[in-house]
Amino acid sequence: MGRKLRPVDLARAHGLSTQAVRNYEEAGILPSAARGENGYRVYTPGHALALAAFLALVPGHGHATATAVMRAVNRNAADEAFRLIDLSHAQLAEDRRTLEAVERALRDLAPAAKAAAAPEAAEAPEAAEAPDRNAGGGPGGRFIGPLARELGVRPATLRKWEAAGLVRPLRDPLTGYRVYDAAAVRDARLVHQLRRGGYLLEQIAPLAEQVRAAGGVEPLEAALGAWRARLSARGRALLAGAAELEAYLREAVK
Repeated sequence: MGRKLRPVDLARAHGLSTQAVRNYEEAGILPSAARGENGYRVYTPGHALALAAFLALVPGHGHATATAVMRAVNRNAADEAFRLIDLSHAQLAEDRRTLEAVERALRDLAPAAKAAAAPEAAEAPEAAEAPDRNAGGGPGGRFIGPLARELGVRPATLRKWEAAGLVRPLRDPLTGYRVYDAAAVRDARLVHQLRRGGYLLEQIAPLAEQVRAAGGVEPLEAALGAWRARLSARGRALLAGAAELEAYLREAVK
């Protein structure tokens, strides 16, 4: 392990430039290199392990977290590095729970989409059926405030989703207030979960529209399948990063 390496040796092993290797050292991702008699940097296989660990951490944790982990390790703050790693695993677990929630919403959406396609489902409620404001929207319906609180978003967010065509509340014939019936509530929950999953409004809009128009959920099922695959890839990337980091840690404590 005492073999001397040049910046180019580390760079070529990973398809990087020598400047990238120097930048990683300056950023604290690699431990400081010694200097030879000629003033050039002298790296060791330990530096090679550090570089391999960082590059393996990036796909699962992201560049910022991977950088923070390596900096912590290189300043002998392993507990901080482990805390950051734990946060990434916790986020992945939360994202999996989000996906499961979206899938549950998808199962609920199937009958709702069929009901929305029926002619009678599109009829506006009679004035006599206007929801009681004090009841939060009346039987089967909610006003914007209670629904926003339930989802943990601002009313302005629900209005933004409505403007994008993602949620279609009714209007109270007497007051003009928005009333979210069962179908609109389900749509709002679905949009909320997809937003948490990283989908942009412009990505959600065609899916929601296709579901309504076709009376089916196939487009959304395909999107969820891709989402599930990304989560699996992240999980495997976290394992790969952990393996490379453990190899570096074993060398670092010698």
